Amino acid sequence: MTVEERQKRWRLILGGGEAEGTGCTLSGGDLDIDQTLEALYDPPRTGGLGPTSPNVARWLGDIRSYFPSSVVQVLQKDAIDRLGLQRLLLEPELLAAVEPDVNLVATLLSLGRALPERTKDTARQVVCRVVQDLERQLASPLRQAVSGSLSRAIRNRRPKLREINWDKTIRANLKHYQPTHKTIIPETRIGFGRKGQALREVILCLDQSGSMAASVVYAGVFGAVLASMSALRTRVVAFDTSVVDLSEHLQDPVELLFATRLGGGTDITRALTYCQSLVRSPSETILVLISDLIEGGNNDAMLRRVASIQSSGVQMIALLALSDQGTPIFDHSNAARFAELGVPTFACTPDRFPDLMASAIRKADLTGFTGTGVSG
Repeated sequence: MTVEERQKRWRLILGGGEAEGTGCTLSGGDLDIDQTLEALYDPPRTGGLGPTSPNVARWLGDIRSYFPSSVVQVLQKDAIDRLGLQRLLLEPELLAAVEPDVNLVATLLSLGRALPERTKDTARQVVCRVVQDLERQLASPLRQAVSGSLSRAIRNRRPKLREINWDKTIRANLKHYQPTHKTIIPETRIGFGRKGQALREVILCLDQSGSMAASVVYAGVFGAVLASMSALRTRVVAFDTSVVDLSEHLQDPVELLFATRLGGGTDITRALTYCQSLVRSPSETILVLISDLIEGGNNDAMLRRVASIQSSGVQMIALLALSDQGTPIFDHSNAARFAELGVPTFACTPDRFPDLMASAIRKADLTGFTGTGVSG
């Protein structure tokens, strides 16, 4: 990079005015980029991008032409957060111009019933595009990781007489042939796998509070993928101060996400009580609580409920976040108490979730996943 190019970059970072100190004058495309950034990060000088500004649609188009998709998503999020542009999402023409991403979906879901009828179809199209992109990225790794663990779990090494696969059993025991008796000693018996039966039960329990918005989006997609696997019986439960079972929507992750109500309070105790009522076989159940553990209800009651679930034999995991947005905010005291009760507690990025679920199905040690938080 030349000195001139470096100066231009610093000029774009620092903005104009006497304080920036680079002495660099911009022109052409660089000047256009500078004005686009000023509209967001220095609005008093340029008139800004207020919710009623006619320049919003043009600005959305400009950033998509000047910057790569990853940067566009950051700029859009900053525009919504810094300038209060949630209102632009209520206009279908403007919404259609926005670059779809997980943060945008979370914002749309948080608006919920505030979306006018004229915008709902466009909003659904935006959510659908993001969900389809996530499924393309995440579905195959999740299916492969989980299927591998399930294949090992499905082998029946202690079959009853009627369950013995005689062909595989004979082949596996040929080395034990007894010439004197002209027979095979079946030291290893191989049974037919439990086809058509759920080998594991998975319950995803989703905190709908505002800070967990991105986690809810990822969890909704993962839940739909897990539900498509016949060897798993998957349930998805979302909660704020009330609890709603979203399992009926697992065939359509877009519908599942629109059934959530982001931004409410938090009653983890009530949610865990409901999830525990769903458990049919504790030793074969994996309960994943996705929450920042900031309890709005009775904290002691929540910890007692966790202890009850853990002692029943359910494999419980607490994810402080399921996103790639950096270190999450969470209740450190509750996270430590969860760990003391034997519940692995940590944050998880979406790309690691497939391996996490595969390890949980194998009932493997999960300490390797403790990138953020604490572990039981």
